[in-house]
Amino acid sequence: MKAGDDLNDLPDPVFRYLKHVLAEDQQPIGVMRMTQRGKLRTDIHRERWMKFWADHVVMPRRRSFSWDAKVRILPLVHVPVRDAYADGIGSGQVQLLSAVTLASDRDKPELNSSSLHRYLAEAVWYPTALLPSAGVQWSPMDNRTALAKLRDFGNSVSLEFRFNDAAEVVGIYTGERWRRTANGYELTPWEGHFGAYRRQQGVLVPGRGEVGWYANGRLELVWKAEITSLEYELEQV
Repeated sequence: MKAGDDLNDLPDPVFRYLKHVLAEDQQPIGVMRMTQRGKLRTDIHRERWMKFWADHVVMPRRRSFSWDAKVRILPLVHVPVRDAYADGIGSGQVQLLSAVTLASDRDKPELNSSSLHRYLAEAVWYPTALLPSAGVQWSPMDNRTALAKLRDFGNSVSLEFRFNDAAEVVGIYTGERWRRTANGYELTPWEGHFGAYRRQQGVLVPGRGEVGWYANGRLELVWKAEITSLEYELEQV
């Protein structure tokens, strides 16, 4: 782990987690490249699920990511979808046959915050980004829960991380993440679950995940995926 990281000052579940998933001499993850397959739906009120395949690239040092997916809307029709975050700016775009833009959004305060929430939650796949040296501030909640806070280019988010007895992150939660609706953005409780942990280049990460929004007190999942490949470029320190 990076010199200067004093894990002894961390809440107990975070300490156990980082000691468990990272090597003692772990180099920082400079780039993460992942491929995913799964299914998603575009709204919590729609029953229809669509299959997708995605390439996900993250540069933790810059706190940036790009998620490029192809979503099958008909047997022979796939729609490209892109979500990204860099330099504090979130963006999203949906295109039909890679030519006609159906929807796009960029650099709105709500979207920027929501994108940083996603980056922080998905750090379970690049966990050196959860070290104190990466800017995450941890606060204890109980013996299985801790609160992570992260600031980036004026955006500030908080996220609960939930741990099991095996020192794995099995869930994340926030009561307030911005969700895009037909009428704009709305603060909505958001939750994710992770499982099927396995070693990738010595780092222990989930093999699958799912996320959703709460509506009327019920969690409505909108994304489920398994990781089909993952590789790192490590920084030399």
